[in-house]
Amino acid sequence: MSLKGKTLFITGASRGIGLAIGKRAAADGANVVIAAKTTDPNPKLPGTIYSAAKEIEAAGGKALPLQVDIREEEAVLAAVAKAVETFGGIDILVNNASAISMTDTEHTPMKRYDLMNGINARGTYLCTQACLAELKKSAAAGRNPHVLNMSPPLSMKQHWFENHTAYTMAKYGMSMCTLGHSGEFKKYGIAVNSLWPRTAIATAALQMIPGVDVNMCRTPEILSDAAWFILTSASSNSGNFFIDDELLAAHGVTDLDKYAVKSGTKNFIPDFFVD
Repeated sequence: MSLKGKTLFITGASRGIGLAIGKRAAADGANVVIAAKTTDPNPKLPGTIYSAAKEIEAAGGKALPLQVDIREEEAVLAAVAKAVETFGGIDILVNNASAISMTDTEHTPMKRYDLMNGINARGTYLCTQACLAELKKSAAAGRNPHVLNMSPPLSMKQHWFENHTAYTMAKYGMSMCTLGHSGEFKKYGIAVNSLWPRTAIATAALQMIPGVDVNMCRTPEILSDAAWFILTSASSNSGNFFIDDELLAAHGVTDLDKYAVKSGTKNFIPDFFVD
C-alpha cells in the first residue's frame, strides 16, 4: 500500500518528527497540510511552515503551509476548511504538536501547565474533532483513514508522574484520546493509534531538557518510517500503542543503526513512559 494521493493534516510539522512524517508521506506522492505556528525563522529553533513546505515538495509531495495555533478552535476549523478546499478532503490526521516542561509541581507555573495541556491534550482532541467529518467521508470512500497520536502507552505507575506531573498528564491526555476515539470511531472505519519512541529523538524539543547528549539519540526518521507502516495498514488496525522499534521489527526492519545520530551507538538515552 502507498500514501500516494492521500491528504495528511500534520500538526507541528514545521520541524522534527512532524516534518519527517510529512516527508516520508511526500515520497509516496501525498499531500501534506503543515499546521504549525512558526512563520519567521528563529536561530534557536530552525524550521518554518514555509521551509517545511519546500522540503515536502522536494521529497515528491504537495504541501499546504498554514499558520495554526491548535489551542484556537477557529484557527483549527479554518485550517481544516482550507485543506479541504485545496486537496478535496483529509484522509489522515497526525497529532504531533506538543509542549514539554520536565518540571515538578513547585516549578511549573500555571501558564506552562495551561500551555502543555492546551496543546497536547486539548489540541489533540480539538484537531480530531475538527477533522472527523472529513475522516468519515474518507472512510465512506474506501480511502483507509487514520488518526495517529504521537503519544506514549498509558501506564498508571507513580514513577512516570512524580517528577513532572503536569507534563505526564498532558501527554497521557493524548493517549486517552487514542483509547477513547479508537473505540468511538470503530463504527466509522477510522483507525486511531499512538506511536512513541523507545529512545530519545534528536529534535528541537531536546533543547528543553538540559544536558542531553544528542549523540546518544536516534533521528526522527525512525518514527517517520514506523508511522508509514501504521498509516498504510488497514484501518481495522486500531487502538494500538506502538513503540517504534517493536513495530519496525514486526515489519522485518531490525538493523536500526541508520537511525542513530552517531553510527555504532549501542547505549541510547531511553525515552520517557516506556516500561
